Amino acid sequence: MSPTDTDLASFVETTIAQFNDFQTPEVSDRGPSPTELARYIDHTLLKPEATQDDVITLCQEAIEHGFRTVCVNSCWIPQCTATLRSSSTVPIAVIGFPLGAGLTAAKCAETELAIKAGAKEIDMVLPIGHLRGKDYDYVYQDIKAVYETCGSTPLKVILETSKLKHDQIVAACSICKGIGVAFVKTSTGFGGGGATVEHVSLMKAVVGDGIEVKASGGIRTYEDAVRMYNAGARRIGASASIAIVTT
Repeated sequence: MSPTDTDLASFVETTIAQFNDFQTPEVSDRGPSPTELARYIDHTLLKPEATQDDVITLCQEAIEHGFRTVCVNSCWIPQCTATLRSSSTVPIAVIGFPLGAGLTAAKCAETELAIKAGAKEIDMVLPIGHLRGKDYDYVYQDIKAVYETCGSTPLKVILETSKLKHDQIVAACSICKGIGVAFVKTSTGFGGGGATVEHVSLMKAVVGDGIEVKASGGIRTYEDAVRMYNAGARRIGASASIAIVTT
């Protein structure tokens, strides 16, 4: 079942009911080696005070340690594209960051410009207030518009799980699954909370095998990252990436 098969609100409420009794599974502390884990890491710098030198350093660190991507504000995509040009690491742009409260048209415009500047993945913040208010159609249309703007560029949707209750996380993931985004993502890192095993496990259970989960926010150690991986995350967003892989 998907939102195209039935009324969106009914689809979301049905999915919520399916996960009312969800129990977080036990998560092992054993996992990929630090070197193996590096290929799952989005090396992140989103502080507003970051300078050009900081961004260049971020890119150089990502190349040195074999991180999959760098994740930056969209104004830094041209610099990242230039610095990473001869490497396998690619740049991600965040969109509507960190509140998700901008107009959909503005998110789409930023997405289009970021991709033209060299962004190879897009991490957008969904409209959190509309989700909390059960305006599922607005949330769906907002994400769908950015998804269509992305074309073949993978889209991750940031939920900001610290601001959401269980049912709201399920609702967001069900909408994202219906659209077919590449990833659902826990957090911006600016919302007063970060990724938890409980939230990552729930998100993965809802989206299933066709969509991946990105854990971000508060992941500072190798042990943190392994727990997120074992909970179902196949991308780790972190600013402490070097500490994670050099433990």
